[in-house]
Amino acid sequence: MTRILLAECMQEVSSFNPLPGQYQDFVTCRGEELVQNRRHSIDEIGGCYTVFDRHDEVEVIPAMSAKSNTSTGTLSAESWNRLSSEWLDAIKNAGEIDGAYFALHGAMSAENESDPEGYLLEQARKILGESIPFVTSLDLHGILTERMIAHNNAVVVYHTYPHIDMFETGARAARVLMRMIKDNLKPVMALVKIPALVRGDELITETGSFGHCIRQAIEIEQSDSGISAGMFIGNPFTDVPELRTNAMVLTDQNPEQASKLALQMADTFWEHHEKMQVPLTPLIDAARRACDQFQENPQATVVLMDAADATSSGASGDSNAIVRALMETGYPGRVLSPVVDQAAVETAINAGIGATIDVTLGGQIDADRFTPLPVKARVKMLSDGEILSETFGLNWYAGKTAVLEAENYTYVVSSQSVSLFDRALFYGHGQDPKRFQAVVVKTPHAEPHMFADWCDQLINVDAPGSTSANLPYLGHTVCARPVFPLDENVTFTPKVQLFQRNGS
Repeated sequence: MTRILLAECMQEVSSFNPLPGQYQDFVTCRGEELVQNRRHSIDEIGGCYTVFDRHDEVEVIPAMSAKSNTSTGTLSAESWNRLSSEWLDAIKNAGEIDGAYFALHGAMSAENESDPEGYLLEQARKILGESIPFVTSLDLHGILTERMIAHNNAVVVYHTYPHIDMFETGARAARVLMRMIKDNLKPVMALVKIPALVRGDELITETGSFGHCIRQAIEIEQSDSGISAGMFIGNPFTDVPELRTNAMVLTDQNPEQASKLALQMADTFWEHHEKMQVPLTPLIDAARRACDQFQENPQATVVLMDAADATSSGASGDSNAIVRALMETGYPGRVLSPVVDQAAVETAINAGIGATIDVTLGGQIDADRFTPLPVKARVKMLSDGEILSETFGLNWYAGKTAVLEAENYTYVVSSQSVSLFDRALFYGHGQDPKRFQAVVVKTPHAEPHMFADWCDQLINVDAPGSTSANLPYLGHTVCARPVFPLDENVTFTPKVQLFQRNGS
């Protein structure tokens, strides 16, 4: 039998969120439990099994999955030590193996380790040996470090933003690993480092200019010698030394071709990079535009996109900045907004449904950016916060949650952050965004049918927050400089680095 080890560790953090991530933010499972829970999932794990299951001689050895419920601030040192120890212990207990597939994210960071994925791969090498082929899949927001590359034989990366190809990425990674084991595939990687951090709709792969790069990558993978190709745009909120954009191409024993193609992808990216920023509307101007929209059509809905407090990107979720601006402008329409505030939820639970309570909302976590907002509200609903993701059909956990109504404002108040790139938190608590005149949406982007296709106006707001698309506002101190758009007049001189593991 060919014994293939399977392990997963996925989390994305914002270095600018003051609340550290914790061990309990992760859903963990080991061994047979991993198989039962994830074998038929629609992410990388489900995808890899569709390939491995075609080979009767393959035995998958599931080690451990650790997947964060949501993005957070930098993971605490204590939590990282526990998580990494358990993950590596599971690999130690796997026995002899013939190959390994690791499903990682690439934008983790801990208080005592700036490159967690690189550390895990380095330690896995020490456990499993230098001759075992490693294939790792990563999010295109991953920060591809040289330590990660040094301990991999091949890397596979998402091709879509928004991310809808996790399943396919797992299958692609599994196919590469099987080719290495059965067909003596020998990958060589060409990498071009690009000094740019990017955001915005131009990154939407179906419609934006970033799609030109991705289509090149797909064409490379479909060629005879192409193994893997893609762009790592990094997570601009994970402020670590090797944060940047990378063009990556892997071919079978053809470094010249890999170099040529990686340079072409990098040139295409740089040609369009200046467009890859979000046109933002100042906070008070956004509130005034919402007022103008209401005056023109009281039945219309304006969506106020608050990417600066995007919990799926690592923000705290406790911003009240847009709501406060709407109040200051005297906005008369019905407003729907999410906010993280555990203390307010506990007050609502103690008072009970139907009670009127005096609480403050927001500003409890990111207190340097947000001031608690006093409200007198009626408790409309209480829940355990367990919701079903609209996008993936997965269980999400927002902690105990309360729906509070205060005059024309409705707040879905959760005890902990949960991804907000779809409408699951709203729908799961009886709130239909289409029935409101203003909706605060805390994400940099959602699938068009979620909001953009039906709302009357969508405004990208320049609000404060730890995941602001106004990148110079954040205050990076660790990543390599100069880099666009944190610095002016950044130049790019393309240079290829080649990597190949001995014996691969």
